[in-house]
Amino acid sequence: MTHARIPLRATAAAAVSAALLAGAALGVAPAAAQAAPTAPAGTQALSGATVKFVDIPGDGGTKLAANVFTPGDADGSRRYPLIVLPTSWGMPQIEYIAQAKKLAESGYVVVGYNARGFWQSGGEIETAGPPDIADASKVIDWALAHTLADPDRIGMGGVSYGAGISLLASGSDPRIKAVVAMSGWADLTEAIYGNRTQHVQAGALLGGAGALTGRPSAELKEIMAAFLGSDLSKEQQMLAWGKKRSPAAYLDRINANGAAIMLGNAWGDTIFPPNQYADFYEKLTGPKRLEFRPGDHATAEATGLFGLPNDVWTNAHRWFDRYLKGDRNGIDRERPVQLKSRTGDGYEGYPSWSAVPAGQRRVPLDGTRRITANVDSGANGGVVMLSGALDQFLKLPPMASIPLLPRAFAAVWQSERYATEQRVRGAATLHTTVTSDKADGTAVAYLYDVGPLGIGKLVTNAPFTFHDKVPGQPFGVDLELFATAYDVPAGHRLAVVVDTVDPLYAEHNPAGAHLTFSSPQDDPSYLSVPLRDR
Repeated sequence: MTHARIPLRATAAAAVSAALLAGAALGVAPAAAQAAPTAPAGTQALSGATVKFVDIPGDGGTKLAANVFTPGDADGSRRYPLIVLPTSWGMPQIEYIAQAKKLAESGYVVVGYNARGFWQSGGEIETAGPPDIADASKVIDWALAHTLADPDRIGMGGVSYGAGISLLASGSDPRIKAVVAMSGWADLTEAIYGNRTQHVQAGALLGGAGALTGRPSAELKEIMAAFLGSDLSKEQQMLAWGKKRSPAAYLDRINANGAAIMLGNAWGDTIFPPNQYADFYEKLTGPKRLEFRPGDHATAEATGLFGLPNDVWTNAHRWFDRYLKGDRNGIDRERPVQLKSRTGDGYEGYPSWSAVPAGQRRVPLDGTRRITANVDSGANGGVVMLSGALDQFLKLPPMASIPLLPRAFAAVWQSERYATEQRVRGAATLHTTVTSDKADGTAVAYLYDVGPLGIGKLVTNAPFTFHDKVPGQPFGVDLELFATAYDVPAGHRLAVVVDTVDPLYAEHNPAGAHLTFSSPQDDPSYLSVPLRDR
């Protein structure tokens, strides 16, 4: 068994983030799931819609706390398309009320419900497991029996946890014709355990929020203990658990059912990074759309949850209108991949994800760099749920002084100054040769935009972990960094930095370990940067 060295700052930041998330939920919902009062019964009239709070029997009869929005002009003479919205992780059943009201006013029956194990719903947290997917179908059954929902026009959607459940449900229930999945995941393992590295702040945040707002199952507790404790004896168990909860594992079923699927995520999502969504999108065969924009986990959609103007939700409504109502609103004629640069304004449209970069520029990683592990050099990916939001709203990504990074703990390479703007689009890839004097280890690669004063703004990053290597024997590493869209100004450089400690991730470097990065003549090291011409 191997245990990771988890930096104190990582666990502290994650715990604080979890408390803040739970606090936000507490501001709009009862103080504890077990003691929460029953939601008000009866129908309440709203402007242009009515809402009713109900309990829906889920799989095995488990109570699901829900709200039902109906168009205000409903008189029983006709049926309306149905949209089902499972809540996000740790959020109460009123999460989607502002958007549900808007949808009902435009002619939908909308059912929002708390996933099992959270707040007023019964059961335990199954983390989008089979009971959650069965629940989604039970909610549809209930809506068809108790509302004016049209059985031939059914959609699902949601943010984060709701997005994952919606995608999974589209593979098991062919009645679902349209899905909008915002800030979700396609491959759960790749999202939080990519390259065998625990995204420890993300894991602690999810675990903490689940414990504060719900009732984790015994299985979830076991998985979280193994994940945060780096118990490699349970790695295969963790991988199997994640695969069962990954829409990518059910791609054939999802494609066979043919739902129209819209995916949206943020470049800086520190819980579900964008690469796994992009890979999943490329393999979908039905009507599809992919949107990436600045932000962190769920921050791009957040203002829409309060009813404020929000382009993510605007496009979600357009998507449902096109594929549930049949409106010819043009969304299906737009280029299906829509990207917004972190440094620019407006959206760029592409015919596919693979068409996003027009070419590649290599940054040579020449020479040999030897660094000592277990020390944070000052280069890092930021703080979960915060860094991407600062980049989104203030254009303040994590920064580091590249000349001042200690070379004993950070390997650094820099490009020449570029005479023209470099439009980074897509996922950069690192190719290098590593030699460790220990069998296990972790390294984190960063790409920085470096200005004239040497201040580097983080463009992207990604970690990788290795186990059971022969000490002193070189081995190759090919690492895909997290996809992004970032414009490097003319006169700036790109810098590649590799170190061994980052508060976002668990690190597996034994005490006193050293890593050497080399560039053999017959296999030179480089970072390949995807670029787009104007």
